[in-house]
Amino acid sequence: MSSVRLTSLVKTSGCAAKLPPKELHRIIDSLPVLQSPHLVEGFETADDALVWKLDDNGNVCVQTVDFFPPMVDDPFVFGQVAAANALSDIYAMGGEPSIALNLVCFPACIDIDDMRKILLGGLDKAKEANTVIAGGHTISDPTPKYGLCVTAFMNQSDVWSNKGALPGDAVILTKALGVGIVNTAAKVDEAEPQSVKQAVDSMTRLNKRARDVGRKYNVHAATDVTGFSLSGHGSEVAQASGVTLKINTKDLPVIDGALELARFGFLPEGRYANEDFLIEKVHFADSIPREMKDLCYDPQTSGGLLLFMSPEDAKSYVSEMNLDCCRIIGTVEKQGKYLMEYV
Repeated sequence: MSSVRLTSLVKTSGCAAKLPPKELHRIIDSLPVLQSPHLVEGFETADDALVWKLDDNGNVCVQTVDFFPPMVDDPFVFGQVAAANALSDIYAMGGEPSIALNLVCFPACIDIDDMRKILLGGLDKAKEANTVIAGGHTISDPTPKYGLCVTAFMNQSDVWSNKGALPGDAVILTKALGVGIVNTAAKVDEAEPQSVKQAVDSMTRLNKRARDVGRKYNVHAATDVTGFSLSGHGSEVAQASGVTLKINTKDLPVIDGALELARFGFLPEGRYANEDFLIEKVHFADSIPREMKDLCYDPQTSGGLLLFMSPEDAKSYVSEMNLDCCRIIGTVEKQGKYLMEYV
């Protein structure tokens, strides 16, 4: 364990450190789009990674990058979480990560050996993912940060996109929600050990198996749930697909204690930024309690995959995954007034 609590050096942690989506989109939407006949998928629909055409045989390169400040104090675990999170974007595209580069920001006030532990944590997850980390970049920075730039190679016909969800599809979520809430409480030692353990287990679990099982089925659309919350990433799929998602809150998988912590106000700053951006796009039934709304706007770090497929395939998928946290959480409907409706 580091002699300095890593979380004491950051204001926001994990994917909760993302810029507010309203401000981010204002800037991104103002930028010129660089066109290329080789660029199959860019940032136009907020997909999880770019897709670059390599040849006329359908071979493509899929590439993503992700890094953030620590949400745990153990350097090795931080490395694991950050790597799992970065690798997740490739899994969300249906790919198998092949190569990666480290991205490290490291402060002078921490023992340099802690950087080694962070990198070892990243290597641990890369090894589990059969991915080779072959270098990277480091800079001195007052706030520690770590992540990966990850590349995969696959056939274009096998790429999952965040557009393509169809009315009648089932919506699957493969990990429990509440990571941001629990991490916020854990920073001030207010979260129960069991809640913290569940959150860490979730954040360090690769989405590899969720992707591998998904390859057996006809996945119409896919993304992963990270800093912009279930509501944010679900809305991106709905908008890109021209549909509305109807989510049953009673079916949402939740980390033990997360709702109670939300009731007590242990909410990350990003939760409010997410609601501010989505307020006119997402609707909650009047009967839904405030803490459940908090959960649906909660920034997730290394969250689960959000998959869209036929109800028959979805039932088989969930049965094969055989995890309590992997559930059918709703359905896809024709586009209505809102991108997402919670009941």
